[in-house]
Amino acid sequence: MSDLNPAAAAYAGKLRVRACGICIQNSKLLLVRHGKTIGNSAFWAPPGGGIQYGESIQDSLRREFEEETGLQVEVTRFLFVNEFLEEPLHAVEFFFEVKVVGGSMATGSDSEAAGGNQLIEHLEWLTAREIQSIPFADKHRSLQLLLSLDDLLGLPHNFIP
Repeated sequence: MSDLNPAAAAYAGKLRVRACGICIQNSKLLLVRHGKTIGNSAFWAPPGGGIQYGESIQDSLRREFEEETGLQVEVTRFLFVNEFLEEPLHAVEFFFEVKVVGGSMATGSDSEAAGGNQLIEHLEWLTAREIQSIPFADKHRSLQLLLSLDDLLGLPHNFIP
């Protein structure tokens, strides 16, 4: 666990089930830049987070999206599942297409992390070309081979192995 950012320690050694949102507007995808986690210098990913016991996946996604971005979203459809497993982190992530229905964009926080130990650093709307320019290790697996934003909306097998 030596390479793990201490701010990510709360997520280590357990399976996390996450709900994540793909939000595209004006040919740009909304991404959250997190601080270094493990084996990277930063980590860009779509907004999302852990599902709480007794909370539906869609309710979780709406809550997480608002906590991280200040935006209220409508969940429109299921897109794909991703499994992340790199010791000591393990997550199963359900991705949904979302559209903004309210709120105002502001870099939020992760309620699971203590105030001074936040991983969330920045929000940004990025084009496919801008996402391609981010170093491979610094972006979520769903973004690593991205050719166009349409790729996220129609991944052929609904599961990223």
